[in-house]
Amino acid sequence: MTWSENEEWRQRFLKVLAGFRLLDDDFMTAVFRSLACVDLLLQIILDKPQIRATKAIVQDTLKNLQGRSVRLDIHAWADGQEFDIEIQRGGRGAAKRRARYNASLMDANALHVGEDYNELPESYVIFITETDVLGEGLPIYIVRRTIEGSGKVFDDGSHIIYVNSAMADEDTPLGRLMHDFHCTRPEDMYYDVLAERMRYFKETEEGASAMCEAMEKLARDFAGELAKEAEARGMERGMERGMERGREERNIAVVLGMLKEKLPLEMIARVSDISMDKIREIGRLHSLL
Repeated sequence: MTWSENEEWRQRFLKVLAGFRLLDDDFMTAVFRSLACVDLLLQIILDKPQIRATKAIVQDTLKNLQGRSVRLDIHAWADGQEFDIEIQRGGRGAAKRRARYNASLMDANALHVGEDYNELPESYVIFITETDVLGEGLPIYIVRRTIEGSGKVFDDGSHIIYVNSAMADEDTPLGRLMHDFHCTRPEDMYYDVLAERMRYFKETEEGASAMCEAMEKLARDFAGELAKEAEARGMERGMERGMERGREERNIAVVLGMLKEKLPLEMIARVSDISMDKIREIGRLHSLL
């Protein structure tokens, strides 16, 4: 059923949409399809006012040879450099080894046959987190490898950055940017390019409809990936316990994955074809609601 055919669903979605911030994955995904918004992020976080993105893909999936995939929130390229920008509300999603893993997959996909290792681009994995996941009380953490003893930088071109959005010092460009990430209303934001994108998706019929459709597509794609992973993990168990039990376990895994990603319950119900009561029960049993 489409956006225009179901007024009850439309009104429910508009209420959910009103509370979205840039810290919410699905809303961020829509906003940062704009290269101008990606430019602003890179310019402020890297303190490079002249940097410009040449390409950006939101929710880009990369895989290793074993089939394990990772979805990059914003996969961007600028000035010969490659970027993964992740928005994380929970600390688990911003684990140190996840940063390492994301960087390794970008590197593994960067070179073609015959290209030299020196042609690897400078790479950046940037986490923007809702809380101070590293716990040092800093607004930004810039991580680079160093040589023990001398302290010199081991310049391999790999960079990891954590931005702590909980410290929004509005006297600095970074603090104002983090303030904007917490806003639900465009009129409260400092940066016009972000405010205009938020206004389009929240205050125009066209933008709200596009947001709804984009979220459903993302949710269905994500549910499909989760189902495949769950099926691969539980194939033998599913055959032992019966196909019906195997499908039930797969569906629960899909719902859990979407709950962990903080997708709206209404959206999960529409995509998974599981009742809201059952989704709430699954969420409570696994301490996600």
